[in-house]
Amino acid sequence: MSQARKIPEQVWEFVVGDDWRLAAAAVAAIGGAAILVALGVNAWWWVPLLVAATLWLAVMR
Repeated sequence: MSQARKIPEQVWEFVVGDDWRLAAAAVAAIGGAAILVALGVNAWWWVPLLVAATLWLAVMR
């Protein structure tokens, strides 16, 4: 396999790993925090809240 194809596959495996839902939640947390900050909201609480909720849902599955 060529090096040009190995690198994107390794990055995908590193970011997504075993559960694509956790990777999507991380993107949503960062994106949501960016949107809230752009709107002028102090959004320090957003990421920990979403991480805790996502991990709780993952454990409950």
